[in-house]
Amino acid sequence: MPLMFMTYMLQYLDKVTLGYTAVMGIQTDTHLYGQQYSWCSSAFYFGYLVASFPGSIGFVKFPIGKYLSTAVLCWSIVLMCHGAASSFTSLFILRTLLGVFESIISPGFSLITGIWYKPPEHSLRHGIWFAGNGLASIFGGLLAYAVGKIDDKIAAWRWLFIIFGLITFAWSITLILFLPDSPTTARWLTPHEREIAHSRPQKNINSFKSTHWKRHQAIEALTDPKTWLLFFYTAFTSLPNGGVTNFTSVIIKGLGHDQFRTLLLGMPQGGCQVIFTLTAALLATKLRKSRCIIIACLLCIAMLGWCLVGYLPESQTSGRLGGVFIFAAYASGFPLSLSIIASDVAGYTKKTAVSAVVFLAYCAGNISGPQVFFAREAPHYRTGCRVCIICLCLGILDILLLRQYMDWENKRRDRVQGVVIEAEPGKLVEIDGGNGVVELPSAGVDETDLEQENFRYIL
Repeated sequence: MPLMFMTYMLQYLDKVTLGYTAVMGIQTDTHLYGQQYSWCSSAFYFGYLVASFPGSIGFVKFPIGKYLSTAVLCWSIVLMCHGAASSFTSLFILRTLLGVFESIISPGFSLITGIWYKPPEHSLRHGIWFAGNGLASIFGGLLAYAVGKIDDKIAAWRWLFIIFGLITFAWSITLILFLPDSPTTARWLTPHEREIAHSRPQKNINSFKSTHWKRHQAIEALTDPKTWLLFFYTAFTSLPNGGVTNFTSVIIKGLGHDQFRTLLLGMPQGGCQVIFTLTAALLATKLRKSRCIIIACLLCIAMLGWCLVGYLPESQTSGRLGGVFIFAAYASGFPLSLSIIASDVAGYTKKTAVSAVVFLAYCAGNISGPQVFFAREAPHYRTGCRVCIICLCLGILDILLLRQYMDWENKRRDRVQGVVIEAEPGKLVEIDGGNGVVELPSAGVDETDLEQENFRYIL
């Protein structure tokens, strides 16, 4: 878990470095004009989009630990090369390559969580490593502030890319040495502990690692309504993400703050995100059938933030700044949506395919996001705010519809089998006769949630 937390923090930090450099002179030095900065922001997700499906096949074909570690090493080198960018073309190409190598991190970590932990533990574990995003915003602001003070013939924004890239390069070596491919290869565990770690999640039937790509599971993934409900939820909530990731610093600077104060004022947003993420993950773990409802509540908070930023009078700078701090609450629902894939999608190939489809939506939303923040509307971006509010409303409706569908499917299976099976693993309560709790046997095979008659969805 610490390895994933730190890696996710660096991934987000490296991804949003372009946002920090936006107030450090990169647009002037690389001769960007009009929507070119927005296109450079979107370029990251073009690479992400192209690599998502091929990358998902790699999870089946290659050892997952080595696969992810190599990707981190490659993206660190690409990030350092950003320091040499001198034009729109070079920056666009580098951002695209960065997206290619970072594309497997989130789905890879979701798969690792499914391999190591039981379904009821997925929400909290996803929240823990995803909280690295918020911490990255805090430390990123401090580091960017410090680097911005460098007085050298090499521009500060170039140093920022180089320094962040070097930090990630050093961390990639740590991952190569210590990130295991499975519980059975974890160096820090004893042989007995490895056996326990390996067998623990397998009691829940849906966590088996397979090295074979199963065509029928991939087809099932594409015909399952849950896949497309998750697809549209991710698309709706990723469009605002494209704005938050690349325009937060620009919006804060537009409130009347200088370059250095802008970098520091971006930090509270990271702190709010950490609080939202960990609180939501903990509540989803403690409160039964609450995961989708908590996601909807987070989107409501984010919608309030965008309303404050877009519609408060210009004189209300404190209120608008408060909106900036909370409009990233939508991101805290993202790890919970990933935990839905980890716990409510069974079959390793199907799980991998659903992840690929969802991350296609993630890319599409993030590519579109920066394009609704028109340069001519800076620094208020009224159109961008309106589009984000609409997308969040649609996201709320979508996630609640997904919850209703899974609840209906659970009840349908109960009726067909004549029993009530709790979504919590290992509990089965008879309808006819006395109540009883039994341990559901592990299937011992790589089967999907539609193939397992005893499978129930965690809401």
